[in-house]
Amino acid sequence: MYTQNERIVPVAIEEEMKKSYIDYAMSVIVGRALPDIRDGLKPVHRRILYAMKDLGLEHSKAYKKSARIVGEVLGKYHPHGDVAVYDSLVRLVQKFAMRYPLVDGQGNFGSIDGDAAAAMRYTEARMAAITKEMLVDIEKETVEFMPNFDETLEEPKILPAALPNLLINGSTGIAVGMATNIPPHNLGEAVDGVIYLIDNPQATCKDLIKLIPGPDFPTGGIICGRDGIKKAYETGRSPIKVRAKACIESQKNGKEAIIITEIPYQVNKTNVIETIADLVQQKKIEGISDVRDESDKDGMRIVVDLKRETMSQVVLNQLYKHTQLETTFGIILLSLVDNQPRVLTLKQMLHYFIEHRKEIVTRRTKFELRKAQERAHILEGLKICLDNLDKIIKLIRQSENTAAAKAALMEKFGLSDLQAQAILEMQLQRLTALEREKIEKEYLELLKRITLLKTILADPKKVLQIIKDELIELKK
Repeated sequence: MYTQNERIVPVAIEEEMKKSYIDYAMSVIVGRALPDIRDGLKPVHRRILYAMKDLGLEHSKAYKKSARIVGEVLGKYHPHGDVAVYDSLVRLVQKFAMRYPLVDGQGNFGSIDGDAAAAMRYTEARMAAITKEMLVDIEKETVEFMPNFDETLEEPKILPAALPNLLINGSTGIAVGMATNIPPHNLGEAVDGVIYLIDNPQATCKDLIKLIPGPDFPTGGIICGRDGIKKAYETGRSPIKVRAKACIESQKNGKEAIIITEIPYQVNKTNVIETIADLVQQKKIEGISDVRDESDKDGMRIVVDLKRETMSQVVLNQLYKHTQLETTFGIILLSLVDNQPRVLTLKQMLHYFIEHRKEIVTRRTKFELRKAQERAHILEGLKICLDNLDKIIKLIRQSENTAAAKAALMEKFGLSDLQAQAILEMQLQRLTALEREKIEKEYLELLKRITLLKTILADPKKVLQIIKDELIELKK
């Protein structure tokens, strides 16, 4: 049966499948799985941090229930499942997942042993101290905003990000037909690399590797060889081999033990211990008498007790071979550049971060200049008022209403609408000699500030110098 005004358009199923799948793939690539090169965040993380700013959850304020934060994100910006949002929030808290956690959590947020986080009604969170640098100056029109899912609010397209977050915290994501796997790096080294590239735009990856020698995993470990790192930085792709940090200690009873204090990134500690126990049981590794986990709040410590007369180095090599004490981390430096997925070199990653900061500093300076000029304009009106005080008071007293008084002020003293309004709203206390002096002083300071802001906007070198100064301060 046909309904009224129904139109049936015949479509080839191959074309429809192709179009729909490409639309879906692009939606996953741009709107879900890949981080932006500028702030290093995926949309869900960006929305979590912005919602926390909305709630006033600065590092110095009290914690709020995670469920409250998740509700805020879901209701305002991210119309997906609450589990997806909470899982993302949990990862931002975990010290073993993030080199520099962006959220400060209170409660059980999971562990390196693979324990799940407690339900969101039990945990609490607020922004970490470093997150202030991700959102700094967002209220100064530094970034563009877009409507949220129901167009009742606005959310930022990107965060101002004063720190190179993609490099220092890394990112992992599987999109459609592509994946990203960016390792975390040391903040001090990343800042040195950015500053060096600002001073030497012709620098090569070889120059930058001297300052950023390699990834800096939050769980530690040792990267075997430099060739993998070099290739990854020069081409954007390369596997690197990561080993646990282990040493051999002599015990009081004359036996030896292997002590493991750091394990490769993203490896589950419990699984490692269970694997070692299984290998001993299956007699694949000989010479181990006991395996204990002596980790505590001070750090990790896995003890592998060896039997007498066992060659410890041989056992250690077997452990590297058969367990996750040695893993491969496949570096893929893929991120969104102008909403397009691109595999980048280390130099390109730093370059795009610098370009982002140039735009942020320029937009912030324009905003501050406009505000300073608006304030100076009001002060000029107040100065005219103070110079012609008796005439102005007489004029206002003779006027029938506010509108008439405003029109008369504008006509007689050549004031603008804003200046006339400011004079009418002026408090009587501003007429004292001290207040008059304060207005004069503020006006002179504003003129100096306006001159300074104009020189910054006129000289790209000054903008770069500001970026460098802010990064040096950040590193401190």
